[in-house]
Amino acid sequence: MPLNYAYEKRLQVGYIGAGEHSYRHILPCLRYAPIELVALADHNTERGVAVARQFGARRFYPNHKALLNKETLDALLIVVGPDAQGRPRYPEIAADALAAGLHVWIDAPPCASANDIRTYTDACLRSRRYIMTGFRRMFAPAYVRAKDLLARPDFGKAVGFSLHYPMAFSKDTSFLRFVHPYSLLVYLFGEAQGFTLVRSDPPGVMTLLLRFREVVGSLTLTGAPTPHDAWERLEIYGTAGWISVEGGTQVLYQRYAASAPGDWEDPLGAEASAQRVWLPTLASEGHLDGGLLMNGYVGCLRHFAEQLLKGEPPRYGNLVEMLHIMTAHDKILTAQEGAWVSI
Repeated sequence: MPLNYAYEKRLQVGYIGAGEHSYRHILPCLRYAPIELVALADHNTERGVAVARQFGARRFYPNHKALLNKETLDALLIVVGPDAQGRPRYPEIAADALAAGLHVWIDAPPCASANDIRTYTDACLRSRRYIMTGFRRMFAPAYVRAKDLLARPDFGKAVGFSLHYPMAFSKDTSFLRFVHPYSLLVYLFGEAQGFTLVRSDPPGVMTLLLRFREVVGSLTLTGAPTPHDAWERLEIYGTAGWISVEGGTQVLYQRYAASAPGDWEDPLGAEASAQRVWLPTLASEGHLDGGLLMNGYVGCLRHFAEQLLKGEPPRYGNLVEMLHIMTAHDKILTAQEGAWVSI
């Protein structure tokens, strides 16, 4: 993986937000992407100046409008917390940046409902610029490997899946976290055609049965996470193989193989059906930032920058996927148990 300084050309960007999430999870990823951090803005001047200095930004501004008025940039990265009602504040800031002629990357969730996507759509059409949401599970290495395995001839055709994700269903803005597991399914299988669901009350457990164009499967929200949760677990079933991703980091792949004479003599099974396992090498000196790499943010930001430097729109997390994901979110909030809902 090339480091920032190894790229011949880098995207000139501004950055909005100097909070803890930015400091821990987003800004450190710029070391691995073709991105030049030109300026940073934050409403907290003391904190913002310190973070700008820490990550090499040339200039600091007290708000995004001051930055947009002064700087000549290619794109704006926006990572800010929600408003007092828990609604993402990205639509207004992103619309200002798009109107200023910049491409925009925002963290997930992109907005509070599908109705807010219109703000992005109008701004993109007027400016002819692109926006991308950081649906990081689309870029987590374990799920990228799973998608690669799906395309292998010896896996056959995907026919089913099961995804368990540690969050609770609720009617408030905390359910916006649903975009994370659902965006993963969109990455793997495309847009869902529809769903039905069942809920428990309490503690907020919900299971969705989803139909995609070529596959059906279940997404279960297991309730609020506890210290004993193993995070998410994904299984994908094919006509000739099986894929499992444990905790978003460990990938298992097994091919189905017909038994042959003498196979019973080996209790571990035939080599043709042996299970392959990929584990992250987080202890390696070459992967000191393994956590940043595994959570998907590095891949997400690299994709955004590399696509724009090629003059192409983002393939993942783009406006079309944003609209579909938020539409699914909204329909699940209002769906009746047992009813079939088209997306």
